[in-house]
Amino acid sequence: MKENKLYTLVTENTVTVFWYKPLDAADFVRYKVYLDGDLRGETDRTHFTVDKLKPNHKYKIKVEYITDKKQGKYQKIDKISFVTNKEKKIINVTKAPFNAVGDGETMNTKALQMAIDAADEKARIYIPEGVYMTGALHLHSNMEIYLEKGAVIRGTDNPRDYLPKIPSRFEGIEMLCYSSLINMGTMDHSSDTNCENVLIFGEGTIESGGKALAENVINEEKKSLDLENVNLDEYEKAETLPGRARPRLINISNSKNVRISGLKLKNGASWNVHMIYSENVVTDNCEFYSKDVWNGDGWDPDSSRDSVIFGCRFYTGDDAIAIKSGKNPEGNIINIPTRNISIFDCISEFGHGIIIGSEMSGGIENIEIWDCDITNSSSGFEIKTTRKRGGYVKNISVRDSGFSRILIHGVGYNDDGEPAASDPKISDCHFNNVNIIGKYLDEEDKRIGCNAIEVEGFSDMKGVMSDIYFDNINIFNGSSISLKNTNNIHMNNINTEMG
Repeated sequence: MKENKLYTLVTENTVTVFWYKPLDAADFVRYKVYLDGDLRGETDRTHFTVDKLKPNHKYKIKVEYITDKKQGKYQKIDKISFVTNKEKKIINVTKAPFNAVGDGETMNTKALQMAIDAADEKARIYIPEGVYMTGALHLHSNMEIYLEKGAVIRGTDNPRDYLPKIPSRFEGIEMLCYSSLINMGTMDHSSDTNCENVLIFGEGTIESGGKALAENVINEEKKSLDLENVNLDEYEKAETLPGRARPRLINISNSKNVRISGLKLKNGASWNVHMIYSENVVTDNCEFYSKDVWNGDGWDPDSSRDSVIFGCRFYTGDDAIAIKSGKNPEGNIINIPTRNISIFDCISEFGHGIIIGSEMSGGIENIEIWDCDITNSSSGFEIKTTRKRGGYVKNISVRDSGFSRILIHGVGYNDDGEPAASDPKISDCHFNNVNIIGKYLDEEDKRIGCNAIEVEGFSDMKGVMSDIYFDNINIFNGSSISLKNTNNIHMNNINTEMG
């Protein structure tokens, strides 16, 4: 995203506009949003939705922000024209010939897939109120799905309902995994986009089999392991290797121009929204739930680019957001970085927080974070690597946000695989106007005192972590700062006298 530019997301009747937070925006910043010259509202967030628009109609939208609180002066961010979508033909999945049944018991895989296959760019699949049990569903380009309030697409906990396996990547390793509940695109790191222009939105829920499905998949996968030649003790836990085949909730592979909006996303058997080798994926105003799921990440861009998440709330069993680019040696060889990711107005209610790595072998760069509250988390904001990883993390900007703590460090787990040809590198990280609680949230929702900031490299690797800047940082609860094995750490206006 570029400063002083508006971006629009349109449906038939709505537009959601978002923008990069101006660098001179103060704590009291307010924005005014105009549609065709008329004021439609004010906000302190960097996004705004206007509804009740006409289909296939051209509008102009303008956003201004206050630059002087006392004088009430406003400055224009940008003005942009857009056209709402044409009115769609509605495909109601409960009507003939599909006849899906939302009673929470009837299996609807065939009915829902038939409706998906029948949809084109002129149609919208409509899911009315009800609970629709299903196995894996496979989407295609140029389609929309709308979930009414009270509508639930619910995946089973039976691994057979997520067959066949598909090409995927988990914790940096390309492999065959069970199909996700919702799938788009076919993963191929040597190929271009093969799925585009997909919108999934509404007020409903997409929910999978969660912990039960994960356990069932792991038990199935253990049956096929050659335990005479595979030592599970080499991995983080005995379930690590068989657990890598678990399905996601939503799998986005080799796809672009995808939007997921307004939904509750719940209980994938591992990660919830996983994008691989994809671009321009927008997730907005969603809630993520996976509190008791191992590896229950919320939103994971993986060797993907130009993607945005905003207005989301997380109750996750692992990372709220995890930014990845592959694992050594495979990630170094494929060498597809994750870049240009914007995260704003997101809130963590439970989980690990916003994490970069440890799978960073393909490189991670140009990450912008602002107006986020990640104080209810175990890790807060974290960049992590291992000795073997290789790759880089650079050009990270975090501003106007709150965290339980900030961690930039090396870790010893998830360190299997051949070492990369060069050491990992973390550099050019900027933190400005950030509040740090100095207490992390444990698995029982208890706050435990901790260091507010830890930047800790490896004693035998020089230059792994360097050029990290902390400006205007408020540290609460008497918490401390730990710096080890780092270069060029800059600290300016650090307030450690907070209560």
